[in-house]
Amino acid sequence: MDYYYSTVIRGDFADAVSRAREALKAEGFGVISEIDIQKTLKDKIGVDFRPYLILGACNPTLAHEALQLEDKVGTMLPCNVVVQQSGDGVEVAAINPVSSMQAIENDELAQKAKVVAGKLRRVIDSLRTGATTP
Repeated sequence: MDYYYSTVIRGDFADAVSRAREALKAEGFGVISEIDIQKTLKDKIGVDFRPYLILGACNPTLAHEALQLEDKVGTMLPCNVVVQQSGDGVEVAAINPVSSMQAIENDELAQKAKVVAGKLRRVIDSLRTGATTP
């Protein structure tokens, strides 16, 4: 089982980040954290790196439901979405929560992970086609 979903889209990096945010919003996610890896690596160890942003996406309702089932599931939240410059354009990749949640033996949580996975898959698919999710 793949641990992520991804697509490469055309356009500049800033546009891809904006499109990813909009696609996440359309599926009920908010971005609650943002890590600029390019800036962090430059500031901390003086290394030049390609544009690489980690968006911490959270669907509050589903996160609350998951936390009710397993209080330590917060160690796996939020759902990370990577936007990175690639040779062919800009790649957007999202975690497959079904894969990551296999570490927790809880059937109800596994069902919630499938719901989240479907939403993240639709985010990636909408970016691939250029359409917005309904």
